[in-house]
Amino acid sequence: MDTQRPVLLAAGGTGGHLFPAEALAAELNKRGIPVELVTDPRAREYAGTFPARAVHAVESATFGSKSPLAVFRTAIKLGRGLGESMALIKRINPRCIVGFGGYPSLPPLAAAQLLGVPNIIHEQNAVMGRANRLLAARATRIATGFPKLTNVKPAIAAKAVHIGNPVRAAVLDAACPYVPPDEHGEIRILAFGGSQGARVMSVTVPPALAALDRGLRSRIKVVQQARAEDVDNATATYLKAGIQAETTPFFRDLPQRMADAHLVIARSGASTVAELAVIGRPSILVPLPHSLDNDQLENAKLLSEAGGSTLVLQDQFTPTFLTRLLTDLLATPQTLAAQAKAASAFARPDAAARLADLVVETGATSY
Repeated sequence: MDTQRPVLLAAGGTGGHLFPAEALAAELNKRGIPVELVTDPRAREYAGTFPARAVHAVESATFGSKSPLAVFRTAIKLGRGLGESMALIKRINPRCIVGFGGYPSLPPLAAAQLLGVPNIIHEQNAVMGRANRLLAARATRIATGFPKLTNVKPAIAAKAVHIGNPVRAAVLDAACPYVPPDEHGEIRILAFGGSQGARVMSVTVPPALAALDRGLRSRIKVVQQARAEDVDNATATYLKAGIQAETTPFFRDLPQRMADAHLVIARSGASTVAELAVIGRPSILVPLPHSLDNDQLENAKLLSEAGGSTLVLQDQFTPTFLTRLLTDLLATPQTLAAQAKAASAFARPDAAARLADLVVETGATSY
């Protein structure tokens, strides 16, 4: 690959899209391959530390409302983004373009396909997202974060290669062997609900832990992410129950917090599942309900079926149910250890390197 021609990465502004793109960028940089990032104007502010030599913004939009006027406005924005993307591609002449899903990736990848530039879409979830589905037929290659995609046609599946979800260096650095809690020792529990928090965690986890047997409560140390408006109630519940707790809206060192935990309670976004597997920690996964594609449910199913987690649907996720589940799990440290081992076996810690290899191979195609 001509290392003076960059690889252009296209990603939305959420961690689920930017984290794997960031991991790939770091791997390509190690190989001396320059990287540039394209996203939408709103997401650009979150990409300030992204390891790219340049960050570009092009117009994009999501098809939300089905009203004719809203659809028309969205189409206009996407059309504008397509034109901006074509101009950008002609200017920087990338060897390959890699899209990580989300509507901000749609104009750049569509432009690449129209211009005949080799392009890869990376699908983080077990269910292919809407933007990637629109791009899949004309993609040069499709890289997947999970062993199978549940909603694609055979022709699309034939182009797919299981790469895994690239994880940040902080995740790889945090990975270490799992040591289950001692019979009478401290039990460390981590609960979080994604980058924006999840109210269901704040209203379910504290009362569930507070209802545990006093002997268990005295051993528990919980670290919980809670939305700012929920922090005081969660903290008060833990204090009244005599449970050591740290409750805060945001963790900057989440991978290390995962590694320190004996058990993690979380949503099942693709990045979370990948990080739990690479770090090798047992988990209770509560998929975000009512999402259009049920992607978190499918992610959680695959890790659960592999033996690496316990899947709990949100309508089952009540304090009473969680108290019973935790009582059973914490009474059998060998179950936690088996889940940790299965999660590690499910992991693809070399996903960034594997995706970089695919980029180099695909980018060698002339155009």
